[in-house]
Amino acid sequence: MTTRRSILQATALGAVAASSRARAAVRTVPDLEVPRGACDCHVHVFPDPARFPLFAGRTYTPPVATPADLLQLQRDLHLDRVVIVQPSVYGTDNRATLDGIRELGPQRARGLAVIDAKTTPAQMEELHQGGIRGVRVNLETAGVVDPAASAQKLKAAVEQVQARGWHVQAYTRLSIIEALKDELARMPVPLVVDHFGGARAGRGVSQPGFAALLDLVRSGKAYVKISGAYRSSDAAPDFADAAPLARALIAANPDRILWGTDWPHTNSASGKPATEISEPLPIDDGRLFNQLAKWAPDAATRRRILVDNPARLYGFA
Repeated sequence: MTTRRSILQATALGAVAASSRARAAVRTVPDLEVPRGACDCHVHVFPDPARFPLFAGRTYTPPVATPADLLQLQRDLHLDRVVIVQPSVYGTDNRATLDGIRELGPQRARGLAVIDAKTTPAQMEELHQGGIRGVRVNLETAGVVDPAASAQKLKAAVEQVQARGWHVQAYTRLSIIEALKDELARMPVPLVVDHFGGARAGRGVSQPGFAALLDLVRSGKAYVKISGAYRSSDAAPDFADAAPLARALIAANPDRILWGTDWPHTNSASGKPATEISEPLPIDDGRLFNQLAKWAPDAATRRRILVDNPARLYGFA
């Protein structure tokens, strides 16, 4: 039912979306050579909330970021493929993510869903047909910092996806990775770790838990996303202190590295009430993309990161 309040909310969301697109229009043009088939492995979409309502239990409210906005990002960065990750603000309602995949098309887009014990086999099939190729287990936003509880959530996800050949992506921290290293190494499905495994750039490669992540990558037991460097670093605008982390992970095993923008740079720590719009973080995607050439100076290595690894994991033809 349309109410005055919902109209005002949609208007406000639209205004913020417009300002977001204006900022995106001045992003730096990448100066690195981008190979054909290059993939951004970590983005979100937040389409019209009148069509895709947000989860009542969310911890923040993002501004609108549509599939059309995402396509413009792809064009600006000279990318051909993308992986849309279900964000926490929708809970297990994956319709917005599926809509984003559908809008961009099967040649360009794949996705990651969020599921729970109530997700039925029929719903899993619908997700698969819609381009979903894995599930995300968000241990950070949910505040799951106990290793035993984390292990249980990951185990439940594995049991649901194993028969489909999907993978499990974990948004977690180094202390959990270190505590569960042996269990993670035995997972019967591919494991993907978000955003440098939660490592802090300023603490360097010797920080507790980073060696465990390196070992999982080196042995081929885990992929890691060198994505959202600004979430690991405070050194804006280039976040150059993330370079040692990225280089160490790439050196460990370039066949297990994925790259992503983390667009549209949601700000769940804005301090605003959950129902008020939190402006996105002001990240220059092109400028951050250029850092990849410093993390991986070799063009063949960058091709593995941008093209070959995503094609293998997400099933791009």
